[in-house]
Amino acid sequence: MDHAAASPIPVARGAVPFLGHSLAVLRGPLGFLSSLAGQGDLVSVSFGPVKAIMVGDPGLANRVFLDDRTFDKGGPFSERAREVVGNSVAFCPHAPHRRLRRLLQPAFHVDRLTEYGRIMSERIDHHVGGWREGQVLDVPAEMTVITTSVLTATMFSDDLSPDELRQVRQDADVVAADFMFRVVMPDAVLRLPLPINRRFERANVRMHHLLRQLVTARRAGGVDRGDLLSALLAASDTESAGTDRTLSDEEIVNEVMTFHLAGTETTASALAWALHLVARHPEVERRLHAEVDRVLGGRAARYDDLPALELAGRIITETLRLYAPVWLLTRRVSADTELAGHPVPVGTVVAFCPQLVHHRPDLYPDPHRFDPDRWDAARRPVPPRTAFVPFAHGARKCIGDRFGLVESTLALATIAARWRLEDLSRPRDLKPGLSSVIRPRRLRMRATARAAG
Repeated sequence: MDHAAASPIPVARGAVPFLGHSLAVLRGPLGFLSSLAGQGDLVSVSFGPVKAIMVGDPGLANRVFLDDRTFDKGGPFSERAREVVGNSVAFCPHAPHRRLRRLLQPAFHVDRLTEYGRIMSERIDHHVGGWREGQVLDVPAEMTVITTSVLTATMFSDDLSPDELRQVRQDADVVAADFMFRVVMPDAVLRLPLPINRRFERANVRMHHLLRQLVTARRAGGVDRGDLLSALLAASDTESAGTDRTLSDEEIVNEVMTFHLAGTETTASALAWALHLVARHPEVERRLHAEVDRVLGGRAARYDDLPALELAGRIITETLRLYAPVWLLTRRVSADTELAGHPVPVGTVVAFCPQLVHHRPDLYPDPHRFDPDRWDAARRPVPPRTAFVPFAHGARKCIGDRFGLVESTLALATIAARWRLEDLSRPRDLKPGLSSVIRPRRLRMRATARAAG
């Protein structure tokens, strides 16, 4: 899109002294993001003393993603994330990123996805098979149990006891739920002995302690179990020298923390929204049931079934468009530059929210409508790649995007093959609270068993 040099970047409405737009975000991230639509392709926002330029144009966002040297990882989201996951591949600055990416990429190679897919199918099948006729499900909680079980099984094999698994799930929930409070609040607030600050610190310390113990024990054992942790311990980078050729224990802990938080909360959120959307659209539900009956015949979905589960895959894609789990990404400018003719000096924070692009009517006709067939290339041209960015884009694109898509599709198809879920939620129940991911605040659904065909 063409941009001409314009008047100063407008300041988003709703700022208050000292806190800026933090209060608006605390009241609900989706409401805040909706208020930015129509205010311009670039809008100035502030979270406490931190000011940022919010990018709402896909072309400008693509430039930010592709030039990751100038638009380096930084800003309130990335810098707060480092308090939890250190300089992991998702949040480290540009300089160490390429080395970490080379070390981690083999763990997510397509050859390994086949084995991960087998574990996913087993864990999804086990959990979904335990539901009861007429049971009212707390859907976000149920999806988190599934994604945590999948992640821990693919990451650690059977290293975690049931009690440890339960504690990790609880601590991850706390870290994810309280994280965005830390992003939008000034340092002075985070230093106060508030219950939310103490709860976050306890959960963060507990998770790190357990993971350090696991990594130390596994390295001492020296056995390759074919899981993600074994892949990280065995990783070697031929382009580096000395100790940089492999991952240190602390680097592995940081990456495991990142995978755990990103690989459970985001996928659970996407699944919860997908189940809600399918239940509220009877024709899509009917077609999905027909597809899983034809492909699965009542059994759990497997990795080899994915090519035939076309509608299930499109439902996940459309859900990610409407409710991209990660709603705020930030960068910090490392050298003077410009955006759309506006000077952007070094140190400026640039922010991006997928919803601002995913809900643009010039890119998506009737953008608020749930329509999985937008992604059916046989029916219509699919939207351009730069218009769909739930995992970001470029060199800093989420390294586990394929892992999450496979897991989401397998889970959705397996649930649809076994159960029909009736949505019992009210509109106010779904309004997301402040969290690191966009997830329904309260989503209850009643499970009714169904027979294939």
